[in-house]
Amino acid sequence: MTSRTLFLAGLVLAINFTLRAQPSFEAPPAAPTVIERADQRRAAYLARVDEVLAWRCSRVKPGELITDLAGISAKLARGEDADLCSRSVIELMKTPGSGPFWMFPVVGVAYLGRDQLSPEARQSIREAWRRGMQMRGDTENHWVMYYTSLYLMAELYPDEPADSWYTGKSSAENLAEARGYLLDWMNLATTIGQGEFNPTHYIGEYAIPLLYLATWAEDPAMRLRGQMKLDWILADLAANTLNGVLHGANARTDDTSVIERWNALASFFSWLAFGNTPPPAGYGGWGVYFATVARHYEVPEVIYRIAVDREGDYVQRDLKRTRRRWRNSDVLMAPIYRTNYTRRDYAVGSYQGGMADPIQTHVWDVTWAVPDPRGVHNTMFSMHPVSSSYDMQTYFTELPDQMIKGVTKEGKASYDSPDKFLGGSRFEQVFQDLDTVIALYNIPPGERFPHINGFFSKDLVHLTVDASGWIFAQGGRAYLAYRPLAGYELQPLARIKSSWTGERADTGDKRLYSPHLKNGTIVQAASVDEFADFAAFQAAIRALPLEYQLEPVPTVKFTTLRGKEVVCTFGAAPVVNGQPVDYTKWKLFEGPYLNAEKGSRRLTLTHGRLERILDFNSLSITERVHER
Repeated sequence: MTSRTLFLAGLVLAINFTLRAQPSFEAPPAAPTVIERADQRRAAYLARVDEVLAWRCSRVKPGELITDLAGISAKLARGEDADLCSRSVIELMKTPGSGPFWMFPVVGVAYLGRDQLSPEARQSIREAWRRGMQMRGDTENHWVMYYTSLYLMAELYPDEPADSWYTGKSSAENLAEARGYLLDWMNLATTIGQGEFNPTHYIGEYAIPLLYLATWAEDPAMRLRGQMKLDWILADLAANTLNGVLHGANARTDDTSVIERWNALASFFSWLAFGNTPPPAGYGGWGVYFATVARHYEVPEVIYRIAVDREGDYVQRDLKRTRRRWRNSDVLMAPIYRTNYTRRDYAVGSYQGGMADPIQTHVWDVTWAVPDPRGVHNTMFSMHPVSSSYDMQTYFTELPDQMIKGVTKEGKASYDSPDKFLGGSRFEQVFQDLDTVIALYNIPPGERFPHINGFFSKDLVHLTVDASGWIFAQGGRAYLAYRPLAGYELQPLARIKSSWTGERADTGDKRLYSPHLKNGTIVQAASVDEFADFAAFQAAIRALPLEYQLEPVPTVKFTTLRGKEVVCTFGAAPVVNGQPVDYTKWKLFEGPYLNAEKGSRRLTLTHGRLERILDFNSLSITERVHER
C-alpha cells in the first residue's frame, strides 16, 4: 500500500471516528501543522466538508419532515432521502420567507435538487418565487445575497414572463439587473475596498453566494468572477488571522465576537479552508450552506500558506470604505485605512477611527495567541460607546424617532447600553505603529454616553495598576501595557449574552470606565521572549518618553518600544519621526502577502515562491512558481 493510500485511509478512519465521537467544535484542537502535499491538503479539506454534512444530516429526525433548508441542503448534497426532501420542500414552500436570508438557501436547494427533487417539489419552489415578495434589504451583504439569488434563479428558469416572477419582470430582465449589480459591486470592492470589511460573521453572507456563482452560473465569465472574488475574500481572511482567529478592526462584528475573538463564523471558514482553529458550535449555522457546495472549490495553495505558514512578523495595510452615507456627510463612502501587525504571540490591528458602520464596528485591538481559543477573551481595547439617532440617520432611511428603539429589537440589543464594547465613534481617532496603538477621544458635551470603556479580560494575568499611570498585564505570551490618559475606575462587567434579548451574564471581565470627555488610551504590546521577566518589561515601558495634554484637544507625544517617536493630536494627521502620515498614498493592499494598487482591480497573492494574480481587468487568474 502506498504512503498516499495509507494517509487517505487513515484520514477517513480518523474522520469517521470523529463523527461517531464528537464534532470538531467539541473535540480538542488539532496540533498546528502545515500540510505540504496538495493531495493531502485536499483530502483533509474534503474530510472537513464531509464532517459538516454528516453532522447536519444526523440531526434530521427520522420519520419527520425536515423543517429547515439547511437540513434539506445537507441531505441533497449527500444524495440522501430525495423523497423526504421533496415532501419537506413542498411543505416549506407553502409559506415563503421574504428577503435574502430566505432566498439564497432556497437557491441552494433548487440547484442541489435539480436531479433529485420531485417535479412537484421543484414546482413549489418556482411558485414561491412568483408569489412570495422578496425584500432586497439595506446592507452590502443583503444586496450580494439578493442579486446572486435572483441571478441564479433567472438562469435556472430562463425565458419566463414577467407575471411569473415576484419582481414583475421577465427572466431576462431579472438576470440583467442582477448581473449589473454584481459587476458593479465587484468593481467597487476591487478598486476602493469592501464596505463590510473583515466581518466576523457576515463573511458567510459573501462567501456562500460567491461559491454558488462559481459553481452554478451558466456564464463562464460569471463563474470565474465568483471564484476570483471568493479567493479575494479568503485571502483577506488568511492575512488577518492569528492561528485562524480573525483579529483587528471589523466593519461589523457582535457583542460575543468582539471579546471572544474566535467565536465567529469567520473561524468556521478558517477551520474549513485551513484547518488551523476549531469551528464554532454547529459550524456557525451558515457554514452548512457553504459545505453543501464546498467540494466544488479548491483552496489555492498560496492562500492556505498565508494562513498557516507565516514567515515572521509582518505588517498588512488595506484600504476599505465605510457603509454608504445618505445624509450628514459630504462623501458617500469615506475611506478606511486599516493596519494589522501580526507576530507569533499576538497581533495588533486598527483603522483610523470614526464610524465605518453605525452599530457593529470594532475599531482596534490587541489579540494574543492561545492554544485553544474557545471561551477565551484574548483581547484588549478601548472605545467610546455611541447611541445616536443622528449617526443612525447618516446610514439608514427609517423614521428617525424609532431608530434606536428599533435596532435594539433587531439583534443589536447592546446599542443603547452605556457599558457596551461594540461600535465606532466620530469622536475617536486612532493611530497604530507596529504594536503601539494611540486612541484619542474628543467627546462633545451633551453626548448620551460621555465616557470611554476599556476592556480588561478575565484571562489576563499579573494585572498591575502601577504608580506611573500604566496598567500592566500578561495575556498568553504577550506582555501588555495600557495607559489611560484620564481618571478611571475598574468595574465588574456583565456582558450581553444574547444580542436579541439583552440577557446578561457574569464573565469575570472588567470595564475600565473613564467619565471624561477629553480622553485617550495608549497600548504597547511585546512578546514574553523579548524580556528577562515581567518586571523588566514594566521597567522598559516606564522608561519610554511620554508627554500628553487633554486641552484644548487630546495630544500625545510618545516614543514607542520600537524606538519611533509618534505625535498624535485629535483632528490632525499623526506624525512619525517628524513625518506626517499621508493616507492619500495608502494602497488597496500592501504587505508581504497581499498587494494591490488603489483602483487597480488586480490583487497579487504571494508566499515564498508562490504567486497568484487575480485580475478583474482581464478576468484571469495567473499562477507562478518563482525560482528561489
